Amino acid sequence: MSTSGDQNHRHPHILVYPYPAQGHMLPLLDLTNQLALRHLTITLIITPKNLPTLTPLLSSHPSIQTLVLPFPSHPKIPPGVENVKDLGTHGNLSVINALANLHDPIIQWFNSHPNPPVALISDFFLGYTLRLADHLKIPRITFFSSGAYLASIHEYCWRNLDLVQSSSNVIDFPYVPRKPSLKKEHVPSIVLAHKGADPESELLRVSMLANTDSWGCVFNSFQDLEGEYLDHLKRRMGHNRVYGVGPLSLIDAGDGGLDRGNLNTGSGGDVMAWLDGCPDGSVLYVGFGSQKLLDSKQMEALASGLELSGVRFVWTVKTGSAQETKDGYGIVPEGFEERVAGRGRMVKGWSPQVLILGHRAVGGFVSHCGWNSVLEAIAGGVLILGWPMEADQYVNAKLLVEDLGVAIQVCEGASGVPDPAQLGKVIAESLSGDSAEKVRAKELRDKAFSAVSDGGSSVRDLDELVKELSLL
Repeated sequence: MSTSGDQNHRHPHILVYPYPAQGHMLPLLDLTNQLALRHLTITLIITPKNLPTLTPLLSSHPSIQTLVLPFPSHPKIPPGVENVKDLGTHGNLSVINALANLHDPIIQWFNSHPNPPVALISDFFLGYTLRLADHLKIPRITFFSSGAYLASIHEYCWRNLDLVQSSSNVIDFPYVPRKPSLKKEHVPSIVLAHKGADPESELLRVSMLANTDSWGCVFNSFQDLEGEYLDHLKRRMGHNRVYGVGPLSLIDAGDGGLDRGNLNTGSGGDVMAWLDGCPDGSVLYVGFGSQKLLDSKQMEALASGLELSGVRFVWTVKTGSAQETKDGYGIVPEGFEERVAGRGRMVKGWSPQVLILGHRAVGGFVSHCGWNSVLEAIAGGVLILGWPMEADQYVNAKLLVEDLGVAIQVCEGASGVPDPAQLGKVIAESLSGDSAEKVRAKELRDKAFSAVSDGGSSVRDLDELVKELSLL
């Protein structure tokens, strides 16, 4: 169903600009896949080292064009590094600022194109592309790889920055639905890190304000998960061009989904075979995303909690650099694997998280509450045991625990250490019986599947977005 060359002038041409971090890129590529299936002509802006991430998409849609531009140099980014995964989250500000230097090359490409794009869809970390779109006289659409609750919190913070930064302890959000309050240290870290005198930090502030000033917003979320926050943003923006089209990974799991490579190889395949032999809902999955490594105290407390719980588990441990390993990060306590042999499986490095969370044997998930992990857990109908650490994770955990009642918080903070006995008890209780949270998690899974089914809210929003783009 991909577009062919002779259709290019009949279908609107959209320029898509992803942000080079795993959790941002993959959902936007999933959205791009859906747009290509609906016959839009697409050009993707990418830098050379991020090209391999596009392989599944370009294999499915040979008609998608790429605009490959060299990654601009930056004093804080080593030569050859083009993705946040090689820097850690502290590198976001530098990457955002480096990419701002692609403004002129994009304009040159646009002006020389025989059929230039009629709209720009860019990641919410690239809000300054609103200025680019205004220069090109085309609408800019913000793609949020995170949720609408977070966007509502962000919008308030960036418009009331002095108030937020000068608050001593608790910050109230009077305009956001339910009038939530957050401890100051739970406010998204990029807000707290803002320094008005620093031009790089100031570019980020202008970017974040531009997101809700753009022509429209697209969220990897859905009505039953965040309807009140999607509606809030429509009111704030003064129009209805706010689209909840998620969970995109669920749409893509069906027909026309993107193949992310062979998942049946290595330890990932072994784990899936092991899960096949476990009773329904009896296994806990433990994973903290692509960025976070636990220190030695956290590793010991978590290992001890798992041991005391007596439950079956799969624990994915990210592999650190040589220096991180030397400093004790990501090191499994000695003798632990032998003591839990038979009921516990360790996966070092990458694991097929979506497949694991979707497996009938998995009933719980110890997670940092990053948005992609949250959506994958929801799609699996799995109870989340939250351990938020930074960025958007406290806000996501608040949504899950307080608004929706589909999660239990077990620890907090990048340097937090859970009490092993308490953690073991919560894990054991969470996997035995049907708690109210577990029941609601399964109900939310059904609502997620409904949203991406024919006539569901996410499919309707996706079709509405395509219709609006076609009118341009």
